[in-house]
Amino acid sequence: MKFEAPVAVTEIAAIIGAALEGNSKLMAGGINEIHKVREGDISFVDFEKYYDAALNSAATIIIINRKVACPEGKALLVTDDPFSAFVSLVKRFRPFEPAAKPISDTAVIGPDTIIQPNVFIGNHVRIGNNCIIHPNVTIYDHSVIGDNVIIHAGTVIGADAFYFKRRKERDVIYDKLESCGRVVIEDDVEIGAGCTIDKGVSGDTIIGQGTKLDNMIHIGHGTVIGRNCLFAAQVGIGGKAIIEDNVILWGQVGVSKDLTIGKDAIVLAQSGVPSSLEGSKTYFGYPAEEARMKRRELAWIKRIPEIWEKITNK
Repeated sequence: MKFEAPVAVTEIAAIIGAALEGNSKLMAGGINEIHKVREGDISFVDFEKYYDAALNSAATIIIINRKVACPEGKALLVTDDPFSAFVSLVKRFRPFEPAAKPISDTAVIGPDTIIQPNVFIGNHVRIGNNCIIHPNVTIYDHSVIGDNVIIHAGTVIGADAFYFKRRKERDVIYDKLESCGRVVIEDDVEIGAGCTIDKGVSGDTIIGQGTKLDNMIHIGHGTVIGRNCLFAAQVGIGGKAIIEDNVILWGQVGVSKDLTIGKDAIVLAQSGVPSSLEGSKTYFGYPAEEARMKRRELAWIKRIPEIWEKITNK
């Protein structure tokens, strides 16, 4: 998330009550998760095994829970609970805005776009030209929708990321990481009925141009889907996955988080994808493997009783 105007690191330190180490003259341009940071961003780290990745990332300002050597030109904000500090910044710079009416006055809707009854369009939403938004669609704040997009009934665009920190010492042990990202839907996309597309924690969830989604599909936070993909019903994709161009996922395919499915890959129905897949191949099963190899494997499994009988009768 970018700030509307740069904010001094000294002001950030005061807001979260952190000790400032390093360059005290920096200006922060925004806040971001570590995998999406750019120069000028604030990020956070609260596990020692991720210190090096955070300190060597593009982040200019890092909220951290222990004093360490500060990389040249950067600033560290040392506080006991970086997670809560990060959440407090989200709430400060992108606070929740209650809706005053079904279609916000701050929403921008392009010409020839049709909005059907009972649609909710939140604050600062942008919708392009020649779109059709069917009944009971909900579009959360800051979502961006391109031209010639069709969204079918009951779909939810921009719900919060499913992202929690486990706190064993508390009665309510799951601490929510507030979302300040967006959903960006590019031109010529069609989204079926009853789909859910979560916003990024701090960056964008992106649906690429020309991609088509069937009914009852879930896209997790921060996922980036390429151009001209085709997803059949009940596909579920975890957060921060990257699905490259022209990928086809058939019905009930489950895709784990933090992985990549390469360009032109096809994953057959009811397969599970726990790790990255190369492009231009067809996959099947759990864990998903090349379909021709998986079919051979299944054929041999079916022969196990026959082979066992031959061995025991010798």
